[in-house]
Amino acid sequence: MQRTVLIVDDEKSIVDILKFNLEKSEYKTICAYDGKEALKLAREMNPDLILLDVMLPYMDGFEVCKALRSEGSAIPIIMITAREQETDKVLGLELGADDYITKPFSVRELLARVKANMRRLPVQESAPIEKSGNVIEFKDIIIDFDRHTVFKGGSALELTQREYELIKFLASNPGRVISRKELMSEVWQYDYYGDLRAVDVAVRRLREKLEDNPAEPVYVMTKRGVGYYFSEE
Repeated sequence: MQRTVLIVDDEKSIVDILKFNLEKSEYKTICAYDGKEALKLAREMNPDLILLDVMLPYMDGFEVCKALRSEGSAIPIIMITAREQETDKVLGLELGADDYITKPFSVRELLARVKANMRRLPVQESAPIEKSGNVIEFKDIIIDFDRHTVFKGGSALELTQREYELIKFLASNPGRVISRKELMSEVWQYDYYGDLRAVDVAVRRLREKLEDNPAEPVYVMTKRGVGYYFSEE
């Protein structure tokens, strides 16, 4: 099935370049040139991924990202920014973006990011508790691999693709401390040697949904100075 990418940028020349190269790589594209239009199309068209520029008319990219995540949308979002400030990059991740890329960027790099972040299967947020046979169970958590769903206390969690892949990988390696660099490679699915704080932000977001008290986690644990692991106790 052909995957759809929503391209959001107020510079038509950039949109045209992205559109050409994505369609050449066999993606379907839809385009928006301001934040309000982007939010409307994201809601109506439910694309497989959004390339979202930060600087937009009417609503900036941060506002669009925040609005979608507050509505429970799990569409992967890659923020595109010309800014170099680290705070902007971290803010996008804090608001729920899955990744970011800084202008100027190569088309090859962008396509790699799109492929790595593309949703493989829809997260079944409203799935009933009936389980398939391919699950991991720990305390009141059930990770159902076949249904691409995580349950806590009988209710399906609203996870983004990145959050689901993160807990899936950690839980598949219980007790093993995994470095942020390895998590970036395995979960983000490409060699990335930039800001590994993206892993810390993703873990923090996951804990906010998974843990009763994120400040005292019992599932996703930290080995200070080394990495993260899924509890065996």
